[in-house]
Amino acid sequence: MARSHWPWLRVLSLRLALMFALVSALLLGVLGLYLYQSLTREIAWRDDQALEGRVERMSMLIGDSDSIEALRKRPQLYANMLGNRDSLLWVLDAAGQPLIEINPTHLPVPTLPPGMGIQLQDMDGNSGAGADPARLAWRQVTYAGNVLTLVAGKRLAEREQMLSAYRLKLWLALCSGSLLAFCLGWMVSQRGLRPVRTLAAQAAAIDVQHLHMRVEDVEQVQELQHLGAALNQMLVRLEDGFGRLSRFSEDLSHEMRTPLNNLMGQTELALRKPRSSDEYQALLASNVEEYERLARMVDNMLFLARAEKPDVVLHREAILLHEAVAQLCDYFEGMAEECGMTLVNEGAGSLAGDPQLLRRALANLIANALRYGSAGGAVRISSKVLDGVTELSVCNQGEPIAPEHLPHLFDRFYRCNPARSQPGDSGGLGLAIVRSIVQMHGGSVRVESNAVQTCFTLCLPSRH
Repeated sequence: MARSHWPWLRVLSLRLALMFALVSALLLGVLGLYLYQSLTREIAWRDDQALEGRVERMSMLIGDSDSIEALRKRPQLYANMLGNRDSLLWVLDAAGQPLIEINPTHLPVPTLPPGMGIQLQDMDGNSGAGADPARLAWRQVTYAGNVLTLVAGKRLAEREQMLSAYRLKLWLALCSGSLLAFCLGWMVSQRGLRPVRTLAAQAAAIDVQHLHMRVEDVEQVQELQHLGAALNQMLVRLEDGFGRLSRFSEDLSHEMRTPLNNLMGQTELALRKPRSSDEYQALLASNVEEYERLARMVDNMLFLARAEKPDVVLHREAILLHEAVAQLCDYFEGMAEECGMTLVNEGAGSLAGDPQLLRRALANLIANALRYGSAGGAVRISSKVLDGVTELSVCNQGEPIAPEHLPHLFDRFYRCNPARSQPGDSGGLGLAIVRSIVQMHGGSVRVESNAVQTCFTLCLPSRH
């Protein structure tokens, strides 16, 4: 992810303050625009009403006068009627020549289209009025057989000056309001983010020696409850994983120390004095057994490490359970005869999975059942389907497993009785491998043990 060109934007409180200021500026800008447009329309409406009233009064004044000449002799009357230098007045004859003109700023006589009634028109540079705009109201009347055009106008300079001053005040209010909103937003964000800083400080205080600690006081802020709960759950997983890693390291050291001590002790004993070839052969045979034990342990650890990778690929195929179990029964037939036990194949149906991995999981369970089962008993391998889940069970008769051991049977290097380890066993990793294989297939494992029998069950999705 590319770094920001503005590092200060990575400060959350500044972001919140800026967003608060932008929202306030937008709100104030929309409100100011509405007020400005409303004021502009109101002023324009009032000016139009005043211009129409002047045209009406001029019409009445002309109607009550004896002649135009009499009206032209009373200029003070019109000046008093208009009242300021921004007001304009023309009485034009049929040729467009002014008979009466009140024009303090000396604007040119406007050119107006013919029409009846009072009409309104803007006077700008395009109509020959120069650069000084004005608003006109005009009307044509007939007096003494002559057509006269009465024009009342108002220069817009004063209006524009007033609106310009109003716009300046709006801009000043907008800038001041945005700055004030930024400062208030900064203060509010600093105070509002105080629980986040507290949460960060608590999380920073948790290290390897304090994985038992949890973040607290997050319930007071609703938005931080989910974050606090997620952090606590993560800490629980980390504590559990770190504990399992520590136990794994201890167990691994213990498991590897035994064969290494045997190798070193036997070799040192053999080197103390000359031995016969038969004694050396016996020593080498014993050493080979220890090497094989170490090799199996390394292979199993390597398999578990690979199985935990998220990108592991399964080669799924349709597996006929009865045929797969029959192959395993043939393989373990000799071991079963030595143990005085029989193998019963009750597998049926099919499921989708990796044949090699599932055979390995079942082989580990069958080997355990034969190793710890009672002589003269039977090892039953059965299957059933419940709610789209295929359950593969390996059951044997023998001494029940104590309840305190059941939750830990699938942990690495865990043994109910380490003294009962036998040659050729998996070094306490067989059941851990079984669980890893089942989890790779999206399933789960369980174990049940009582005075009658002990059953290990693999719960696998029938289809994937």
